[in-house]
Amino acid sequence: MLIKIGFDIELSVASPMALIHLLHVHPTRRDDLVTPENFWITPFFGNDEYVDSYGNHCGRVNVPPGVGSVRFTNDAVVRDSGLPDPVAYGAWQHDPRDLPLATLQFLLPSRYCEVDSELLNFAWNQFGQTPLGWARVQAICDFVHGHIRFDYRNARANRTALEGYRERTGVCRDFAHLAVTLCRCMNIPARYVTGYLGDIGVPPAPYPMDFSAWFEVYLGEQWYTFDARHNQPRIGRIVMGRGRDAGDVPITMAFGQNQLLRFEVTTEEVS
Repeated sequence: MLIKIGFDIELSVASPMALIHLLHVHPTRRDDLVTPENFWITPFFGNDEYVDSYGNHCGRVNVPPGVGSVRFTNDAVVRDSGLPDPVAYGAWQHDPRDLPLATLQFLLPSRYCEVDSELLNFAWNQFGQTPLGWARVQAICDFVHGHIRFDYRNARANRTALEGYRERTGVCRDFAHLAVTLCRCMNIPARYVTGYLGDIGVPPAPYPMDFSAWFEVYLGEQWYTFDARHNQPRIGRIVMGRGRDAGDVPITMAFGQNQLLRFEVTTEEVS
């Protein structure tokens, strides 16, 4: 299967500033690019690219004086298996004593995932009797899927997992943050993922395409994909970034006053 991806994002900027971005396909999917990413910054005044501590392909733009807006565009074609997310009902849950050291950071509290909150007691009361491993993560997804109501009108960039639990509304990042937090409460390493997810194999959604958020858990000596918002295996996920939560993988972050002028995302299957 071939999937066309891309975006057209424009920000107004009021003064000179640094602007970081995480807008490339994740390095683990780079070999799947059938056509190279056609990434542009307009106007162009340099782009310092780097790989962050989570292995994401990032960049920094230093906006000079007198620039009214900065526009990012990209398009590419990615080869995908066309298969839905793997399901491994027998994947076991590791005792924290046996976890690889690199996974331990994904058990800890983070900016949007307050493991050390009232969610800790709630998680053990709610899921403590569920079977360990895959079934426990699925029980968490089932709960989050039914607890939060998806509503773009209630999107908020600074909503935490605890606030999402209390407010019971939000967008895909809120589903992911709450599920990640509950998994960590149950000693299951969980990390936040952002990327492309088109309406492939499902009815088209009745709203404009956007980037998506889901999460991964470490079970049975590997990372597996889960999605509390859709709560079913999906086809055609293209990862852009992984981290502890959304704070680690901002699509763009401007260190100065700015306003979003344009935001268009493309993710569709092509012949």
